[in-house]
Amino acid sequence: MKIYTRTGDKGETGLLGGTRVPKNDPRIEAYGTIDELNSHMGMLRDLAAPHHAALITRIQSTLFAIGSRLASNSAEEAAKFHVPHVTDRDILELENTMDSMDAELEPMRNFILPGGHPAISQAHICRTVCRRAERRIVELSAQTALSEEMIRYMNRLSDLLFVMARHLGLSHGVKDIPWKPRGEGA
Repeated sequence: MKIYTRTGDKGETGLLGGTRVPKNDPRIEAYGTIDELNSHMGMLRDLAAPHHAALITRIQSTLFAIGSRLASNSAEEAAKFHVPHVTDRDILELENTMDSMDAELEPMRNFILPGGHPAISQAHICRTVCRRAERRIVELSAQTALSEEMIRYMNRLSDLLFVMARHLGLSHGVKDIPWKPRGEGA
């Protein structure tokens, strides 16, 4: 199978099932941002190994399912292709993992600056791309029915990525870098 098809040369792309839409369609923007996040998550998995590798792989699989659902013209179309749903169980796994990591961390006393180790920085990059993906999905949900669980999952994932960044700091012996507003010793 060839990678190039030439079918997108005039600014359109196909959804799962074959419907053609412009490449600037909000649906394409949403699943494209999920794809971007998934790529950044792969880099995070590589940089964070062995910490959280299995969790990140599960998250990537869920992101692939979310992207596939967003690339479907309807829930029925996604079901025809056996695209998994995001479930409350997926969201609960994120919450339980976040609680477990957070229990090992010092309480936050300040806002913190991203950085200190490549894995920490990458977790923060993932967090910000996740927030953008969430915004794109919310924007799309104003036009078409999307599952509430998908939006909740993305919201919770960005929170998890923040906690994961701090937890990676703990694993690598890197302290949080507090943000100090001007005039407070910055």
